[in-house]
Amino acid sequence: MRFSRGVITIAIIVIVLAVAISVGLYHLLKRTPKLAERHPYCVVRTPDGVRNLDPEQAQIAATIAAVAARRRLPERAVVIAYATAIQESKLYNVAFGDRDSVGVFQQRPSQGWGRKKQLMDPVYATNRFFAALVKVKKYRKIPLAEAAQAVQRSAGGYAYAAHEDEAKILAAAFTGRVPQAVHCWYAAAKTPAPTSRTAAARKQLARALGGTAITTKRRGWLVAAWSVAHAEKYGLNRVGYNGATWVNDYERDGWQTGGKASARRVDLS
Repeated sequence: MRFSRGVITIAIIVIVLAVAISVGLYHLLKRTPKLAERHPYCVVRTPDGVRNLDPEQAQIAATIAAVAARRRLPERAVVIAYATAIQESKLYNVAFGDRDSVGVFQQRPSQGWGRKKQLMDPVYATNRFFAALVKVKKYRKIPLAEAAQAVQRSAGGYAYAAHEDEAKILAAAFTGRVPQAVHCWYAAAKTPAPTSRTAAARKQLARALGGTAITTKRRGWLVAAWSVAHAEKYGLNRVGYNGATWVNDYERDGWQTGGKASARRVDLS
């Protein structure tokens, strides 16, 4: 069977177009996962494991650790608080819940925890949680679920135990016991945050922590972790402490050593 030149030409054009479309689709699909990944994120890395968070979860976790430090509570208290918050709200500050439950710990105004507006403030809610926890006899030694249930009085108190391992990883990072453990990224111009924004960050930190003075390296790393977790909220692009620096750079994965930051102050910009 013979074909005219026109038919052959059309066939060649169709083949070329098909190949071009296939190549274009291949590169688009290859690129899609990378584009999808470019949402704000945080990752916590400790010797016991890795956990991924979004910025709001990281901010809640950092706030809980700061309030615990202000109240001079042990890391076990932070672990119990994290396991409770993960079960109750997945570490989000939610404005709804069972009946009138709200906030990170799903506390109920009708049960005397405070007004809804107060309970939607993570600093206030965390203080109320810890105030109740320290009244639980031997809370440091009894099983986590038992301690959490004594505070929450939930219908399914056994569920808190399932989050203990994750809570321990987060506590090691956000209390500052494991340095350089918190890394976050968000899309932003690579320019230093204005002084007003860094001042606002320090003011909010002081509200949770009671002050911004660095008295120990562990406290310094707690402040550094809090600052990285709140980087998106305050437009921070760089956090430095004790010779290490976090930079809001998608191409970097974690803290870099060799910076000039001292151990006496956490630098923000």
